[in-house]
Amino acid sequence: MKHPIRYRLELYLARLLWALFAALPVAAASNLGGFLGGLLGRLPALARRAEANLSLAMPELRPEERAGIIAGVWQNLGRTVAELPHLETFTLTDGAPSPGQVQVVGAETLTAHVGEDGGKAALLFGSHLANWELMNTVTAKLGHPVHAVYRAANNPLIDAWLQRIRKDSALSALAKGQTAARGILAALKRGEPVGMLVDQKMNDGIAVPFFGQPAMTAPALAQLALRQDLPVLPVRCERLEGASFRVTFLDPLPYRKDGDHSEDVAAMMGQVNRMLEDWIRARPEQWLWPHHRWPS
Repeated sequence: MKHPIRYRLELYLARLLWALFAALPVAAASNLGGFLGGLLGRLPALARRAEANLSLAMPELRPEERAGIIAGVWQNLGRTVAELPHLETFTLTDGAPSPGQVQVVGAETLTAHVGEDGGKAALLFGSHLANWELMNTVTAKLGHPVHAVYRAANNPLIDAWLQRIRKDSALSALAKGQTAARGILAALKRGEPVGMLVDQKMNDGIAVPFFGQPAMTAPALAQLALRQDLPVLPVRCERLEGASFRVTFLDPLPYRKDGDHSEDVAAMMGQVNRMLEDWIRARPEQWLWPHHRWPS
C-alpha cells in the first residue's frame, strides 16, 4: 500500500469527527469539543509537556494555577478542532460577539496596508492562540485573503485533506519548506499578502528570548520584511467565551535597518516574541503549551 494503514485509519477518524461536529450547531460542537479535549488532557503523558513548559515560562504560578491553565489548554484545543467545520459560517461584527461570531477590531488597518482592492504586499503574523485558523477566515471575509503558511501534518493524507479545506479561506496554503519559500516570494512579488504563525520551534532558526528563555525562532518574517521593506501586521485572536471570538489587526511593527542584517533580524524577532508573550500571558489557557517550544 502507498500509505500505512495507520495513516488511513487516522484520516477516517478525522473525517468521522468532522462529520459529527459539522452536524451540530457551532456552539454545541464547540462545547462538545471542549468536553472531549478536557478528557483527553487528563492523560498524564499529554499533560506532562504542557506542565514542563508552563513551569519554565511562568514559574511564579502556583501548582493549582498551572493545573487550571493546562485544563483550559486542552479544552481550547478540543473546541478549536470542533469549530473547524463551521469556520466558513462565522460572521463578523463590530459589537459583542455571539456564538459563531467574530468581533473584528482594526479592519481599517488591514485595508490600509494591503489596499482597498489589494495590490499591496504585506506580512501578517499571529500565534497558536484561541482558534488560530480564524486569521485566514477573517481576512478572507474582509475581502483581503492571504497566502497561508502552515506546518504540514505528519500524516500526509490528513495534510492533503486540510490543504483542500484551507484553500477555501486563503489564496493558497503553503506548507513550510522550499515550496513555501518560492510561493511566498512569488505572492509578494504580485503584491499579495502572506500570513504566518510564528510561535513554533524551528530547529535551524535563531535563538531569541521567549518568556526569558532562548527559543529557536523562525527568522523568515523579519528577513522578508527587511529585504523588501514590507509592513508587518500583528493579528491577535482571542476566545471570549465558548465559540465567540475577537480578532484584532494591530498597527505594523516599527523596525529599522542598522546595517547588520542578522542583528536587525534578531531585533525584529525579539519584538515579535515579546508581543506574543504579552498575548499569551493575558490568556495562557488559550495557547499551545504542549508544543516543544524550548530546548529540553
